[in-house]
Amino acid sequence: MARNEDQEEVEDEEEEEEQQREILGERDPEEQGMRAEEIIPTWSQQLSLRGVVASLIIGVIYSIIVMKLNLTTGLVPTLNVSAALLAFVFLRTWTRILHSAGIASSPFTRQENTVIQTCAVACYSVAVGGGFGSYLLGLNKKTYEQAGEDTEGNAPGSYKEPGIGWMTGFLFVVSFVGLLALVPLRKIMIIDYKLAYPSGTATAVLINGFHTPRGDKIARKQVRGFSKFFAFSFIWSFFQWFYAGGDVCGFSQFPTFGLRAWKKSFFFDFSMTYVGAGMICSHLVNVSLLIGAVLSWGIMWPLIKDLKGDWYPSDIPESSMRSLQGYKVFISIALILGDGLYSFAKILVCTAKSFHDRRKERKTKTDEGEDFPSEELQRNHLFMKESIPVWLALAGYVAFALGSVVFIPLMFSEVKWYYVVAAYLLAPALSFCNAYGAGLTDMNMAYNYGKAALFILAAWAGPSHGVVAGLVGCGLIKSVVSISADLMHDFKTGHLTLTSPRSMLLSQAVGTAIGCVVAPLTFFLFYRAFDVGNPNGAFKAPYALIYRNMAILGVEGFSALPENCLKLCYGFFGFAIAANVGRDVLPGAYGRWVPLPMAMAVPFLVGGSFAIDMCVGSMVVFVWNWVDRKVAGVMVPAVASGLICGDGLWTLPSSLLALAKINPPICMKFLPS
Repeated sequence: MARNEDQEEVEDEEEEEEQQREILGERDPEEQGMRAEEIIPTWSQQLSLRGVVASLIIGVIYSIIVMKLNLTTGLVPTLNVSAALLAFVFLRTWTRILHSAGIASSPFTRQENTVIQTCAVACYSVAVGGGFGSYLLGLNKKTYEQAGEDTEGNAPGSYKEPGIGWMTGFLFVVSFVGLLALVPLRKIMIIDYKLAYPSGTATAVLINGFHTPRGDKIARKQVRGFSKFFAFSFIWSFFQWFYAGGDVCGFSQFPTFGLRAWKKSFFFDFSMTYVGAGMICSHLVNVSLLIGAVLSWGIMWPLIKDLKGDWYPSDIPESSMRSLQGYKVFISIALILGDGLYSFAKILVCTAKSFHDRRKERKTKTDEGEDFPSEELQRNHLFMKESIPVWLALAGYVAFALGSVVFIPLMFSEVKWYYVVAAYLLAPALSFCNAYGAGLTDMNMAYNYGKAALFILAAWAGPSHGVVAGLVGCGLIKSVVSISADLMHDFKTGHLTLTSPRSMLLSQAVGTAIGCVVAPLTFFLFYRAFDVGNPNGAFKAPYALIYRNMAILGVEGFSALPENCLKLCYGFFGFAIAANVGRDVLPGAYGRWVPLPMAMAVPFLVGGSFAIDMCVGSMVVFVWNWVDRKVAGVMVPAVASGLICGDGLWTLPSSLLALAKINPPICMKFLPS
């Protein structure tokens, strides 16, 4: 009996090893001829009309989802893997329908799958990083009023209401510069230094796995799981809508742990979006969110509220930045800045050290000679075969930068042309640092570079123009630095799936152009239908207020803080540094339990309900792994994506109903007996 069990274990291990070789494109020596027979499509064949249509559909769906996440909590999980899955589903279904109808169509290849995934991700990335929940929304009048009209650094009239026209123009002007900043360095990053880019590598492994016989079977299971939970999530959201006919009504306000806990934002709100997001995010992120919620809404805010009249004036509303709201916002900022500053310094040190080590290693290998496996040689050859002219990349960067220098001062009179010139002179170096760090750690630090630009430009522009100049400057730097890192992730995916870098760059450009149109339209779907920015509503958009107050802090200094708030900010800033040091210094068994300050900061403003949803998602994954780890590893991303997409897609009809003034017929509310 024991021998049979051992034999089964050995067979399982051999099967897993074979599957990994097949997914990664590595074959046994006798199978190498099969790889040679694979016909790689040219870069123009990898781009197709059906691919653009599929990318558009996926990009619109995911833009709606991430916009909802942006405007509720600001926490958006990585959806690249599910985008690759949806791309596979769309095209495989399309080709099979045509085949059943007797219509010939070109085969669906891993290269086309990669291009579609890249285009779709580029599309919804504009909604994620376009500032609709942070720096652009921080310019509107509602956020200006929440920051305190009497605040010294918050200059009168320093706001600009959202508009489809100027937002679309702004995105077109700033989004394309980042596509060209690092194109000349792609060989250095991908081939010479062999940077890992974990997200890009994971996406490539997934796509390669889909296009193998065994991967096709796994994909069919994932598609079935995705479809079932997509339908469940959509129908459940539709059902909940009938009971949400008023303020604080419906299942989203269900007092799961009692009314006292509900008043402090501790309840399960039945949001499948956040349950799915919790299944994708790590357990540490979800536990950190819960710790932040308990610390803030369970302990700190009630204690500070009891000190009303001592720690802040009793005659001003709690929504004022001079009262309890000020403590919430600035302590969140202290946590975010502490975590970001440490991560920023750590990434720079790791980048400098790794860059130096790799240069020495590269020189040694050049002197001694370097052997590459045949698979690696084939990938490198295809990656460099269809070159992108350096002069074209440089000319494009200069042209788009000049466009920004001309048009951004016309959109925002507070932003002088030389601010834009300074930003774009620094951007390539910052982009390289960020892209290199992302290749090592998978951490995109673009927001930290953007925050640095925000403080510098806010102080440079002075009290009258500093807030607007800081927020816009943040957007300029953040867009270039983030998109450059995203493109390198895509180049890594293309390198591993034997996809042309030229088709990758063009698909990224097409996706970005689509996103520049889709993202503002998606934003206005929410902005017109819901009360975006209301601190007591569902769409709080917490980062808009955080970013505006960062700009005010850059202009005014610490005088913007309420009394005693500075001491708490110092404490939480130090805690963020200490937590990061502890996670890096302590042994792995202990360090991995240290909470993440960046995740802890989110519930300080938003509340604890979504943290409970995320922890429910974590609990589902934990139990599933305990019951059947093998199935869970395959099905969790598909099920989570189904839950997120179903609930997110219901947002579209619910927004249209709200715009048409059609309200839910029932208000389900809970009151004390």
